[in-house]
Amino acid sequence: MFEPKPDPMITRDLVGYGEFPPNPGWPGGATIAVNFNLNVEGGGEATLANGDDISEGMLNDIGVSTQAGVRVPLVESVFEYGSRRGVWRVLDVFREFKVNVSVLGVARALEQNPELAKAFVERGHEVVSHGYRWIDYCAVPEELERAHIKRAVEILTRLTGSRPVGWMTGRPGPNTRRLLVEAGGFLYDRDSLADELPYWLEVENQAHLVIPYSYETNDNRFNENSGFSTGEQFFTYMRDAFDVLHREGRNGSPKLLSVGLHDRLIGRPGRSAGLMKLLDYMRGFDDVWFCTGADIAHHWRDNFPAVLHKPNADRDR
Repeated sequence: MFEPKPDPMITRDLVGYGEFPPNPGWPGGATIAVNFNLNVEGGGEATLANGDDISEGMLNDIGVSTQAGVRVPLVESVFEYGSRRGVWRVLDVFREFKVNVSVLGVARALEQNPELAKAFVERGHEVVSHGYRWIDYCAVPEELERAHIKRAVEILTRLTGSRPVGWMTGRPGPNTRRLLVEAGGFLYDRDSLADELPYWLEVENQAHLVIPYSYETNDNRFNENSGFSTGEQFFTYMRDAFDVLHREGRNGSPKLLSVGLHDRLIGRPGRSAGLMKLLDYMRGFDDVWFCTGADIAHHWRDNFPAVLHKPNADRDR
């Protein structure tokens, strides 16, 4: 007798909160939560200098594709710009507007610039583990990825004086989330683009919190002018996203606006003007909660305890 194979789609949740998401009850009655995330990756990217057999072809901002077996000095210099200059400009902008951010720090990058890691802490920002390396973990063996998670935690703890409670790989593999839960000590991860509110997952019979990130409200569109060519275009798009979510929040359905930034992208002078304009605009509202990932995680855990369920298990198919 024919037995149908289990549908692998059953493990995916394509429904989420549905038509009526919960009111997150953001602190202070805020109608929108805004979380800025600053990616610091220079020195952790793929390069022969790190023992890789290729040079990075992703988000290098100058249109150079992945190159095998050769170092590409101009690509390396783009990442160096972020660590040497761009990051300090962005940090000064956030200090001017009194906004703390989540720094998504690649451990291999920060161990080469320890004064920068120290500055993040002194300025009150959260340091989130962005992995040991800034590489695609889809093809990385499980044992090596497990070792990288352990090494990243050790390095960031030593550099910042405290263990990171958040994680964001950026290019996670099929084992990543399970390995994070196995490692323990994390309040949340950011490796999802699936929603505008945090949500719980069951991983290895444990409750695990996911705080969605965004590749859309993100300065990655400056890369090779693939969407944003000017700071004004960045400002306009981010403002529109803010306005829509702010309007929904005032109508009783507050959300989270996650904004992704990169030191080598938004840190350029002409582009940073758009960030300054955006922060000035957002600061004009009195019902905005500027928060870090850890702030969100603590709020969600306190107000929305985990209820474990298996996606789609109780739904008609």
